[in-house]
Amino acid sequence: MLDVRNSAGVARVFLDRPEKANALTAELLRELLACLEGLKGDESLRAVVLGGRGKAFCGGADVNELRALTAQTAPDFVFKIHSVCKAIRELPVPVLARLHGAAIGAGLEIAAACDLRVAAEGTKFAMPEVRLGIPSVVEAALLPRLMGSGRAAWLVLTGEAIDAARACEWGLVEKVAADLDMEIETVLKSLLAGEREALRLQKELLQLWEEAPLSKSVAESIDSFAKAYRRGTPTPLGKLRP
Repeated sequence: MLDVRNSAGVARVFLDRPEKANALTAELLRELLACLEGLKGDESLRAVVLGGRGKAFCGGADVNELRALTAQTAPDFVFKIHSVCKAIRELPVPVLARLHGAAIGAGLEIAAACDLRVAAEGTKFAMPEVRLGIPSVVEAALLPRLMGSGRAAWLVLTGEAIDAARACEWGLVEKVAADLDMEIETVLKSLLAGEREALRLQKELLQLWEEAPLSKSVAESIDSFAKAYRRGTPTPLGKLRP
C-alpha cells in the first residue's frame, strides 16, 4: 500500500491505495510508520516527498475502519495517526507534501505535519469529522499554528471544504501549482541547495519555535549557530574567504 522510491538523497513516499482514495487503514498506517522510521536513520537522506497515487492525496481515515471502532479500540487507531504525524515531524530532513485531488481529515493532518505543502490547482481540503459525530483530533492541533485560530476553527467546526487557492491564502499550503510535479522539483532544488547539516539544524529550530517560549527559542538558536561552527567553518563562508 506504499510506493517508495529513494534516489540521490530524496525519498519519494506515495500512499498507494488509489481505488480507495488512499484512505487510511490501521495496516496502511503501520506500513507508513515503519517506512518513516526506517528513513530516519538514513544518513544520505536530504529530503522526503510525501504524496498519493491515483486521483487524491488522501481521503482520510477509511470509513469501514471507523465504523468498526469501539470506545475501547478508537484511541489506538487515532494514536496510529498521531504516530505517523510525529514520525514525519521527527525526520531530520525537510518533508514536502505533494497534494492533489483531496486532503481530508487524517490526510490533512498528515499534510499539516510536513514542513512544506505544495498543492495542485483544484485540490480540496476539509476536516469533516464533526459531520461524522467525532471531533478532529491529534495533529489537527497544528492547524491553528499554520492558519490562525479563526481559520482553523472554520475548518473543524463547519466541516466545509476549501479549495487550493483559499488554502494558500489562509496559509495552509505554501504554493499552488498548475504543474504539480514541476513545482515539486523546483522546491526540491531549493531545498537541496541548502547545506545538509544546516537544514537539519533549521528543522529542529522551526519545531522548537512553534512550542517554546521566545527566550528558550533564542538561546537554543545561539547554540545551534555555534554548533554549525563546531563542525567546521560553514562551506559557503569558507568559499567566500580570500
